[in-house]
Amino acid sequence: MSLIVDGTTGVTFNDSSLQGAAASPYVLKNRIINGDMRIDQRNNGASVANNISGIQYSLDRWLIYGTVASKFTVQQNAGSVTPPAGFTNYLGVTSSAATSVGAGDIYEFVQYIEGYNVADLGWGTANAKTITISFWVRSSLTGTFGGSLLNGSSNRSYVFSYTISSANTWEQKTITIPGDTTGTWLTNNDTGLRVFWSLGIGSTYSSTAGSWQAGGYYSPTGATSVVGTNGATFYITGVQLEIGTSATPFERRMYGQELINCQRYYYRFNPTSSSSNTLGSGFVQDSTNAQILHFFPVSMRTSPTALEQSGTAGNYAIRSTGGVTTCSAVPAIGDANTNTSQIQLTVASGLTGGQAILGRAVNTSAWLAWSAEL
Repeated sequence: MSLIVDGTTGVTFNDSSLQGAAASPYVLKNRIINGDMRIDQRNNGASVANNISGIQYSLDRWLIYGTVASKFTVQQNAGSVTPPAGFTNYLGVTSSAATSVGAGDIYEFVQYIEGYNVADLGWGTANAKTITISFWVRSSLTGTFGGSLLNGSSNRSYVFSYTISSANTWEQKTITIPGDTTGTWLTNNDTGLRVFWSLGIGSTYSSTAGSWQAGGYYSPTGATSVVGTNGATFYITGVQLEIGTSATPFERRMYGQELINCQRYYYRFNPTSSSSNTLGSGFVQDSTNAQILHFFPVSMRTSPTALEQSGTAGNYAIRSTGGVTTCSAVPAIGDANTNTSQIQLTVASGLTGGQAILGRAVNTSAWLAWSAEL
């Protein structure tokens, strides 16, 4: 029996059957993180409406944006339809109104890809590599849809289009895009590449699909507007971006590996019980204050700039040789780097300076989170 071994596609047998290349934590074929929409640290499956800040995330790594707030919602497995075979989750968009999209309006969802993860594409050079994007999509609307690829400076873009032929039916789409031989494409820990899917884009930011061009464009001219129909749905999963001229089977990474990939950009400490969840160890500064050190599970992209906190002061406590003392204030973030964060814990009184202590969360709603998103 003959066979062909290829490091990208896997093993092809003489009957044309394919054994896909195995996923590996050491080889990143798919440059999209959380393309099968499994990880949702922030919302745990809850619905979230778009805002106008430009920095709102729904499922992990998937940013949503709308010129006018509350025009669409995003939810993991919205509508509870059956995903395509081999998948258990999808990102679901639901239009909240029949929105008239103005010339300068933008409604979209996007993934920012770190420069380190696309450095080998060689974009901006004569050796720029061709890539292929593939995904499964289902919508209550039919017609021409689209999106785009942009660099971090939004001065190079490639608009792509695809057709949804049947309403409320999963369809797989494949789009091959030649590498950009010009422009500036970062290869460090900043934004190397952005991939957009349009939900309704005004004429100012729409253009002809199918070629690289100067400027920032997000959609093909005349594309179907999801937000233009009240209650319209748009579901997507199995998103893959890979080097090559054809799509290969979706790279299925272990859940723990994909979670770590997401935690490089956003990490949430979620208590697992209502009694004792150790946040970290540290020392007492004086009778009311203590510092603990919390270790991140993976090095974050950069030093986190934001701390999210949930729960009341009474959901946190300090354990010392004197016993357990309930906090009188919610935790405050101290110095943070890519690997650790200091956390300030405060009680009303009773601590002894210099003692070693443990910081604890004593309620399942008492979570802390750090963000280092692009």
